[in-house]
Amino acid sequence: MSRLRFRAVIEINNINPYVLVSARRAAQIQKGWRKPMPVRVRVNGKPEKPWRINLMPIGDGSFYLYLHGNVRKASQTKVGDAVTVELEFDAEYKSGPAHPMPSWFKSALDKNQKAKQAWSQLIPSRQKEILRYFSWLKSREAQMRNCERAIHVLSGGKARFMGRSWND
Repeated sequence: MSRLRFRAVIEINNINPYVLVSARRAAQIQKGWRKPMPVRVRVNGKPEKPWRINLMPIGDGSFYLYLHGNVRKASQTKVGDAVTVELEFDAEYKSGPAHPMPSWFKSALDKNQKAKQAWSQLIPSRQKEILRYFSWLKSREAQMRNCERAIHVLSGGKARFMGRSWND
């Protein structure tokens, strides 16, 4: 596993604090990687056990290392601070949904083969995003309403679901 240590300034992209990991540095961690890269990270030597984070690709071989509030709090850092970043590729990371598929969504997919096929073709991070969204739904009405929207767009229907337009 390649480890990388470098100094950088915490910048901000819209509302998201980040450190830029250049294409050259990213290639030192994992050459030729183009999708979100699982890494373990420490900022200013914190914490003892590194956080598991995905570097997010920019498209030119470089990546954003977004620094969640918990990361900045533990490392006592803020936007504009110069920090020491330690990164290593996280070969143990297994992508895929972090939340289980709700039975009501699985049942709806089983009844609609077109939606089920579209679900299976979604990238893992999109599946993960949808399942995380479903996990926040509390009422049965919200679950059914969102399930219907998901099945509709996965079946090829045009609509907005989860803040984006589908199939336009």
